[in-house]
Amino acid sequence: MIRRRWEPDEGTGRLIDFTSSLYLGIRHPSRSLRPWSQFTTGKPAVLGRVPPALAVAKALAALQGCERVTLLPSTLHLFFDLFEALRHDAISIYIDEAAYRVARWGAERAVARGVPFREIPHYDPKAAYRIIKADEATGLRPIILADGFCPDCGCPAPLRAYLRCVVPFDGYVVLDDTQALGIWGADRNRMEPYGRGGGGSLRFHGLQSPNVILGSSLAKGFGVPVAALGGSARVVNRFLRHSETRVHASPPSIPVVHAAEHALRINAERGDDVRRQLAQLVARFRNGMRGAGLHGNDSPFPVQMLVPENVDPVQLCGILATAGIRTAVARTRAAPGAKLLFVINASHTAAEIDRAIRIVVTAMN
Repeated sequence: MIRRRWEPDEGTGRLIDFTSSLYLGIRHPSRSLRPWSQFTTGKPAVLGRVPPALAVAKALAALQGCERVTLLPSTLHLFFDLFEALRHDAISIYIDEAAYRVARWGAERAVARGVPFREIPHYDPKAAYRIIKADEATGLRPIILADGFCPDCGCPAPLRAYLRCVVPFDGYVVLDDTQALGIWGADRNRMEPYGRGGGGSLRFHGLQSPNVILGSSLAKGFGVPVAALGGSARVVNRFLRHSETRVHASPPSIPVVHAAEHALRINAERGDDVRRQLAQLVARFRNGMRGAGLHGNDSPFPVQMLVPENVDPVQLCGILATAGIRTAVARTRAAPGAKLLFVINASHTAAEIDRAIRIVVTAMN
């Protein structure tokens, strides 16, 4: 039985937003950034970088554990060009069935130009290996495309197992590492469930491999609308030689690069403290919802998806909206069915978490 009307608590008029993916709560007011005299260079990326972009790229490479990184305006630019560059190596693409749409679009462009592809089951390296092995006679290099971390199922990509699938055939694992960057890091423990550093999948798995290529947006963990391609120097250099968007599009704007610089400085100075705070908020949310009989994905990741029993998630989302709690309803490929989506970030307070739990419990009783 779901309560159809909610009377807000006295004195609570502020909207509590659980739909923002600014996980670390990093924002970039203009006064926090180095000043700029112009917004863009006015010329395509191939003719010159934004001055601080090289330093930002080097810092990202060190953070992520890559040999080299280059910046692009978006992951659409990145994946659009990446698979075109790899296409010259005679490849075959194996796309995880739950891979993020933007990365898939880049792969599908290569498919439209004649690259063979297969869809593989979500995070199933045994199935991936069987399929790749069956195609061995083609002599093509296998490329597995997947997300570095899947918020839908709450699991990281099985990166080591994927590498065992492709390395014998001189292939690559391409990860969209947007969800992992800024959150997951090295040496996780009970006190630091996300680990340290926030470098993403390579740091999470404790790996360095020339067969891993990372495409990441900084828009979620670091709050900056810019993309980073990371990998071996050979792969990144090949990308730069074959990139078409760098010929026909501008590089990331100067203020955006300054914002990336600002985000990396914050991450270096206090990122681990913020991640610990975020982990505590997520744990508070999960414990409260579990105590109310609501369960979701079994992960400390800040994207929490609840499946209310015998309650329409769409209706519950509406009830919450009338109470000043903004959530969303998610339908995912990894797991069918509607779910109530809460995205927790470090800007939330314990009181806001408790209020959301209380409203859900009251609405369902």
